[in-house]
Amino acid sequence: QVQLVESGGGLVQPGGSLRLSCAASGSIFRINAMNWYRQAPGKQREWVAGTTSGGSTNYADFVKGRFTVSRDNAKNTVYLQMNSLKPEDTAVYYCNADVHEYARVSPRNWWGQGTQVTVSS
Repeated sequence: QVQLVESGGGLVQPGGSLRLSCAASGSIFRINAMNWYRQAPGKQREWVAGTTSGGSTNYADFVKGRFTVSRDNAKNTVYLQMNSLKPEDTAVYYCNADVHEYARVSPRNWWGQGTQVTVSS
C-alpha cells in the first residue's frame, strides 16, 4: 500500500502565493511521474503540472509562469509553488503518482485525498 498526503492548502488573496506538498509513504521502491491535478466545484478534474523521476517538468497552459512543480526523491515528496494566484485557481488540489512498490512487477497509480485552495479577497 501507498499513501499520498497533501498539505499546504488554505485561503489566500488574489496575487498571493501558496506552496503545496505531497508526501508519499508505504512500500515504495521507486516513484515515476508525480502530478498535480485540481477540481473546481461543478467542473471536471484537470491536470495542472507534473514531474518525472528525472526532474523534467510540464505545465498546463493556464499555470505556466505562475506555478512551479518540484520534487525531492529522497523524501518521496512533490511540491507545487503557486504564485500570482487568481480566483479561478480555487479548487481542491490532488496529488497523483505512479509508484513501483516492493514485491510488485507493475507500477500502480495512487491519488491523495486533496487539499483545498481558495483564492478570494
